[in-house]
Amino acid sequence: MPSFDEVLKEAGEFGRFQKRVFFLLSQTGITFSSLFASVVFLGQAPDNFWCRIPGAAELSERCSWTLEEERNFTVLPLHLGNESVSGECERLDITWDTSVSCTSPLARYGNGSTGSLPLATCHGNWVYEQPHSSIVSEYDLVCANAWMLDLSQAILNLGFLAGAFILGYAADRYGRILIYLLSCLGVGICGIIVAFSPNFTVFLIFRFLQGMFGKGTWMTCYVLVTEIVGSDQRIVGIVIQIFFTLGIIILPGIAYLIPTWQGIQLAISLPNFLFLLYYWVVPESPRWLLTRKKGEKALKIMRNIAKHNGKFLSPHYSEITISNEEVSNPSFLDLVRTPQMRRNTLILMYAWFTSALIYQGLVMRLGIIGGNLYLDFFISGAVELPAAFLIIVTIDRVGRRLPFATSNIVASIACLITAFLPEDIPWLKTTVATLGRLSITIAFEVVYLVNSELYPTTLRNFGVSLCSSLCDLGGIIAPFLLFRLAAIWLELPLIIFSILAAVCGLLVLLLPETKGISLPETVEDVEQLPSHFGKCGKKRKHRDTNSYI
Repeated sequence: MPSFDEVLKEAGEFGRFQKRVFFLLSQTGITFSSLFASVVFLGQAPDNFWCRIPGAAELSERCSWTLEEERNFTVLPLHLGNESVSGECERLDITWDTSVSCTSPLARYGNGSTGSLPLATCHGNWVYEQPHSSIVSEYDLVCANAWMLDLSQAILNLGFLAGAFILGYAADRYGRILIYLLSCLGVGICGIIVAFSPNFTVFLIFRFLQGMFGKGTWMTCYVLVTEIVGSDQRIVGIVIQIFFTLGIIILPGIAYLIPTWQGIQLAISLPNFLFLLYYWVVPESPRWLLTRKKGEKALKIMRNIAKHNGKFLSPHYSEITISNEEVSNPSFLDLVRTPQMRRNTLILMYAWFTSALIYQGLVMRLGIIGGNLYLDFFISGAVELPAAFLIIVTIDRVGRRLPFATSNIVASIACLITAFLPEDIPWLKTTVATLGRLSITIAFEVVYLVNSELYPTTLRNFGVSLCSSLCDLGGIIAPFLLFRLAAIWLELPLIIFSILAAVCGLLVLLLPETKGISLPETVEDVEQLPSHFGKCGKKRKHRDTNSYI
């Protein structure tokens, strides 16, 4: 009986069929990255808002005031009395009634005495010039409630984390394409509910669920793409990241053209329904079918692949074998029991955490530094495009470890320099920050590849799932770290990012180099991987690449 890899070579490892499936599934990266970074535009701070004095709404209606006139009567006296008070989070502790004059509502308090009037903290009486432009104005996420915007992004990442485990397990048990399609349906439905949420609680619940299903779409499309190509085509895992970057580039254009947050939310959610059409063009993973003892279905799909690739599969094939020795109920202890496995696991967990935290922190930082948000976001996304090409050019020439370490170190230096560059040379500050964004993108994309190469077949799925879960943990922490530290000093988060990236750059030098080495199949193989520059490892015959992120 031939092995799966032998049959795949005969059917074509990356022919017309795989290229078509790769292109179709890669579109998922565009919608997923739009969801991933959408908080930058959904949560834009309102340009102009103030706290309304009790009774002002009724008085404004009786006096036919415009919003500008109401603002002048409400905020201007407050500012004249105390220049440090903006009128956004505090108001005069008074109440207007029908006896108040329309032309001089503060007349009875005496001229020039507003500075002595008591102040009160604002609670839910804000007025916005553009009330539906973002979730901040929609749900009053300002002043003492500003932390709730951080919470909304943390909840999304918590959904990513839940999706990695729940839908990752479901994809292993019930099939890749089934979970992919259900996840696409879930993202679309939850996205619509998020757009029309009557309150912030409903918004958070369905943003969590959209994050969970969103991770399911990205994870299963990555699995399907990597499982239908040959073992020598691991680079597709890097190329698919280009479509993630395309989503980042497209998002500011969508936000620029659509003035409301509900419109943006629908624009990034509804395309997921189109992916349901893949039911008729994307097959189940034949590798997964073989692990579920469904050899006949797998062989039928392989014959179809061969047909589309212009190949001919021998009619004598009646069964395919696959090496898939899985550890029953693997645990964290299996990943740290031996020295090399323990070192790899701890370093990779830290690398996932750091890459996600810094990447997401730099993306969200664009929303608080001022300037042209749409143009800056587009440029920062465009500079990510060279990342995949740089990786493709370097990893097969100089290996994985050196680009991995260098990208983290460069990101560290760039963040540190950006923090201390003066504001009066914005072009230089932007250039250095852009270099940091490019570098951390390279690090983020390399960790995808390296992680799957440093675990044996028997523990690869579990090991990659566990380590990549730290990515979502980093995403949960990122908004709180960014927005709360930026409130102290705008550049303080960059200092933290610099330290984290520098430590990561040094740690990844301790990882084995996997350039030109077949994927390990046992823990013993991992222990024998080369640990120093220039040292060659033992070549092993590859049997199965049943890995996913």
